[in-house]
Amino acid sequence: MLEDYVVIDLEMTGLNAKTDAILEVGAVRVRDGRQTETYGAILKCGRELSERVVELTGITPEMAADGREPEEVMQEFFTFLGDDVLVGQNVIFDYSFLKQWAVNHGQAFERNAVDTLKLARRFLPAEQKKDLESLCIYFGIGRVRAHRALDDAMATGIVLERLKQEYSTVQPEAFLPYALCYRTKKQTPATGRQMDGLKKYAAHYGIPETEIPEQMTRSEASRLLDRWIAVHGRMPRD
Repeated sequence: MLEDYVVIDLEMTGLNAKTDAILEVGAVRVRDGRQTETYGAILKCGRELSERVVELTGITPEMAADGREPEEVMQEFFTFLGDDVLVGQNVIFDYSFLKQWAVNHGQAFERNAVDTLKLARRFLPAEQKKDLESLCIYFGIGRVRAHRALDDAMATGIVLERLKQEYSTVQPEAFLPYALCYRTKKQTPATGRQMDGLKKYAAHYGIPETEIPEQMTRSEASRLLDRWIAVHGRMPRD
C-alpha cells in the first residue's frame, strides 16, 4: 500500500505548459501516511498576470514581482521531490509543466504517480463533483487558502488518505502508482535580437513595454510580434 510519497500542486499563468509559466509551487512529503515536511514558493515568472489568475489564486502582480528566481526555486523543488511517487489532483497537468521546465533545462524527469481525480471518478457517486474544492467538502476537510499551491497540496494529500481509508481494501490495485507520460520538446529562449525588436516595435507604436514578458521562447516572441503586426501593421524601415 502506498504510504510514502510527495503531493504536488502548481499555480500557473495559464493552462498550456508550452506557452504559460509556473507561478507557484507547493509540495508535501508524506511518510507512513503522515505529512512530515512541506515546500512552497512563489516564482518571479516575468509574465503579466490575467485578472482571472489573480482572482483565482489571490497572487497579485506585486507578489509575483517579489517572487524568487525561477531557476533557484525549481532546483530546490526538484530536490525536494527526490525520487518519490508523485500524488496530485489531475496530476498530469502539473507534471506537464514540470516536465517542460526540466526538458528546457536539459534535465530528465520521469515519475510514477497516483491521481486523486482518477480515484474520485472511480469510487465516488457519478453526481458528486470531483474538483478539489468539492472533494474537500465531501470529506469534511477544512481549507484556509484555496488555489494556493501548498494549501492545495496539503488538502490533496488528505483526500488521498481518506480515499485509501474507504476504498483501498476493496480495490487495492487502484492505488498502485503508474508511469506518467508527457512528451515535449525543448523550447529555445528568445534571442537578444528578438527582444530588442519587440522593444523597438513597442516604442514605435506606444505599446507599454510591460506587455513584453521578461522570459520568452523564440516561438513566443514570434507569435507576439505577429499579433502586433496584425493590429498595427509592419514598422516602417529606417
